Amino acid sequence: MELIDIVLKAGRSAVELSLFILLPIMVVMLCLMRLLEARGVTDWVVAKLAPVLKPVGLTGLSVFAALQISFVSFAAPIATLAMMEQRGASDRHLAATLAMVFAMGQANVMFPMAALDLRLGFALAVSLAGGLLAAAVTYYGFGRRLSAAEKPMDETLKHPVAEDGKGVLDVINRAGAEAFRIAVGVIPMLVLSMVAITILRGLGLFAWLTGLLAPLLQAAAIDPSLVLLTLTKALAGGTAVFGLLDDMHREGTAQIPHAVLVNQSAGWLIHTMDVPGVAILISAGKRVASVCAPAVLGGCVGIAARTAAHVLFG
Repeated sequence: MELIDIVLKAGRSAVELSLFILLPIMVVMLCLMRLLEARGVTDWVVAKLAPVLKPVGLTGLSVFAALQISFVSFAAPIATLAMMEQRGASDRHLAATLAMVFAMGQANVMFPMAALDLRLGFALAVSLAGGLLAAAVTYYGFGRRLSAAEKPMDETLKHPVAEDGKGVLDVINRAGAEAFRIAVGVIPMLVLSMVAITILRGLGLFAWLTGLLAPLLQAAAIDPSLVLLTLTKALAGGTAVFGLLDDMHREGTAQIPHAVLVNQSAGWLIHTMDVPGVAILISAGKRVASVCAPAVLGGCVGIAARTAAHVLFG
């Protein structure tokens, strides 16, 4: 009976989080992104930024991947990574782009976290800087031995055009449906992760680990709740972390002010470098999966830089 009770509570929390917090934000952000695409604004931004970012190993499609993860969701760059592979991007450029995506904060967590006092503008700026650093160290360092050979690439983006009221309405409807699919799609993983975390917490694993690390945490002035948040992030992803932070905000269980915890830990907790995130992103293609190792190393550098920035200035 206890297991059934845990499952029901996890299911209710997952549905509430997905449909009442994540869905409204995703609808607004996706509608905005798709309308900007349809009006040609995104194409213009990509064309202007591509030459600027070329020195760090990024292409025009890489810029679009950065926009997707920053303003849509962690899964949005999958299509762009697959497109880069199909259109002949080099392994070196693929690795740099994947590292950037790993290191950046995902919109489906970052924007809802604004409701928990995250400084959104600062977080987005640090996320971009961390992503560019990850791309550069991967392109010139960890991935320097990868093949740089590439085919002539078509970096134009295929998307609907909104030239009249009907076109605009069609774009909004498509974006709304896409946002609903994203929000509903995270529910199974969210339920399973919440069930697993609740069981592990009930068995005392988190309390034992927190007690074991207590001297180190106290010496470094780190909130012990970060142990639970870090393990949750690694095993279940960013959306599950947001659920835990939301619960902590309601219950007031953090040992430091909640806004301080959220902003100082954002670089450490909001990114796609977790088990489900890596697994989903490398499913974009065989060549994308083959460059995962250097991309992960580069992503770690970007995340470390983001973590330091948030701790110092968050």
